[in-house]
Amino acid sequence: MIDLPICGRLFTWYRGDGVSMSHLDRFLLSFNWCTAWPNCIQLANQRGLSDYVPLELYADVDNWGPRPLRMLKCWADFPGYEQFVREKWGSYNIEGWGAFVLKEKLKLIKGSLREWHQRHSRNLIGKCNTVKERMSILDIKGEMSTLDDEEVSELQDLSLNLRSLSRVQTSISWQQARLKWL
Repeated sequence: MIDLPICGRLFTWYRGDGVSMSHLDRFLLSFNWCTAWPNCIQLANQRGLSDYVPLELYADVDNWGPRPLRMLKCWADFPGYEQFVREKWGSYNIEGWGAFVLKEKLKLIKGSLREWHQRHSRNLIGKCNTVKERMSILDIKGEMSTLDDEEVSELQDLSLNLRSLSRVQTSISWQQARLKWL
């Protein structure tokens, strides 16, 4: 009998004291089962009122492993993106044969790009609204009196920034919608 590795949670039973826990429940599968359905996963879900965690045997014919690295096209529009990727790629020192090194570097850069994405392209709508508010303030000031050169320059920079943020937001929305449609 083969004991599948557990995914999701480490334990299947919890005592209310928060200290005692155990891996009591499991699926034991025969070798014939595993050859017929090689992509079986033992999934431990969230527990509810019971002390036990519900287990699910998930047999996915199309389970190809972790998600591949995906790049949003708009990342190239961010200043410093190419330099960031080059520095990160060069900073990983992995030894082994070529395909192994490539796989490990792609795995590491995927995590780095996820963090980079969260820093640079999260809350784009909020950033757009902030730029619009500042532009509105300068527009109202311009209606009341003449703007000085510094304010005119700031208004032009804000306009360029708003176009850039809007283009990035549109690109992200279009690509995400396309991915979900596929």
